[in-house]
Amino acid sequence: MLAVALILISCNQTKKEETNTDQSSETQKEAIPVEPNEGIGDGAVSITDSFIGSIEKAHKKSDFLKHKAISFNINIIFGGKEHLDGKITMLTNSTKIRIDKKDETKLIYNGEKVFLCPEDATAGGARFDMFTWTYFFGLPYKLNDPGTQWDLKNDLPLDGVDHHTAKLTFKPGTGDAPKDWYVIYTDTEKNTLKAAAYIVTFGSGDDISKAEEDPHAIQYKNFEMVEGIPFATYWEFYGWQEDKGMTQKLGEATITDITFLEDEGAIFETPDNSKEISL
Repeated sequence: MLAVALILISCNQTKKEETNTDQSSETQKEAIPVEPNEGIGDGAVSITDSFIGSIEKAHKKSDFLKHKAISFNINIIFGGKEHLDGKITMLTNSTKIRIDKKDETKLIYNGEKVFLCPEDATAGGARFDMFTWTYFFGLPYKLNDPGTQWDLKNDLPLDGVDHHTAKLTFKPGTGDAPKDWYVIYTDTEKNTLKAAAYIVTFGSGDDISKAEEDPHAIQYKNFEMVEGIPFATYWEFYGWQEDKGMTQKLGEATITDITFLEDEGAIFETPDNSKEISL
């Protein structure tokens, strides 16, 4: 009887220890929070945030934003014809922009309104020139802007080499073209932004089918260091299809004389003989 009693006590003790071990294991599992986009808890960033952060780090975003403004010369050719030849000056946070064209026409965005100088100049394409080229130039620094949404995609080839990709969309009400989207290509080793497929939906209202049928892409090449920050000095524009990537070449742009400015001065003030234009 004593032997039986000892065996029973031993079995009960073993079951109790196993129960405690299971409960402890379950408690430990519950204590590990899972963050959005499959990031693991304990302060770890999500996979999406890691993707964005790697690009920002590669392009030295914090160093870029330490400067007040930046200027560069740009020459753009589409379909064999010169589209723009001039100098762009912008605040590094993109809130003010000035374009001085070779024909002496000026476009100025003071953060609220857009002005054209001289006032009898043609305003055709003003919105496109004002905001498109500066967005492409500043894209590595705008990936985490308010309203941005991300969806990581499979690697896609670019010039025969696989690149990480992710799709950038925007929440409703973001900017004046929230239905635009971009597919971002990044170098798998350096994490630099190497290309972006995109659609332009401004002015299309609720029907973006035409834009969806004709995506384009920009490819960034010939990176040069300016004060320790990499900038692509040659852009190529292509048609784009998700299953084929870059298709026919549409145009190109050359960027020169990239210069940081520490004081905006009167650069973005409205010059004489100018008029406000609506975009």
